[in-house]
Amino acid sequence: MATKEQRQIDLDLMQRIATDDESAVGELYDRFGALVYRMAFQSMPSRAEAEDAVQEVCVLLWKTADRYYPERAALVTWVLLITRRHLVDRLRRAQARVKLTGMSAQVTPPALRPEVSAGMESSEQYQTLMKRVNQLPELQKTVIVRAYLGGQTLRQIADELETPIGTIKSALSRALVRLRERSGVEEAV
Repeated sequence: MATKEQRQIDLDLMQRIATDDESAVGELYDRFGALVYRMAFQSMPSRAEAEDAVQEVCVLLWKTADRYYPERAALVTWVLLITRRHLVDRLRRAQARVKLTGMSAQVTPPALRPEVSAGMESSEQYQTLMKRVNQLPELQKTVIVRAYLGGQTLRQIADELETPIGTIKSALSRALVRLRERSGVEEAV
């Protein structure tokens, strides 16, 4: 928990950044650059892309400095939130979207990054989860796979399937309830 004094220091820093104080931007980078880079390096496929992402986050922090309010969150929390959102957006934009022409009876999850999929797809938990997902009705199955394994937003899914966003949201909600229910039944057995 940040002290009142620390919150004031953070607010002063962000106010200086909002007025284009270059030394303040340098201070912000000195405080959080390594943390942002670690997050980017863990998420991005290459070191160069991680470095680009750090620069983009710094620009975002500079552009949104006037929107920082210390009573809502500590500065580190705000920086991490902006970083996470930017990384997710960047990954989604970079990810190739394969538009499925129809929904199949067996859903094949989209390709995951090699370092993620290496251990996950062979794990027993993953196999069990995919069996449960494949037992869902077609729309629910498609929404779960595209949203959670494919990284698509519900809006993107709705657009690609030419289905109202409300229907997609309902399908996701119902699918999650069914998956939780099946998980509980199997744990009880």
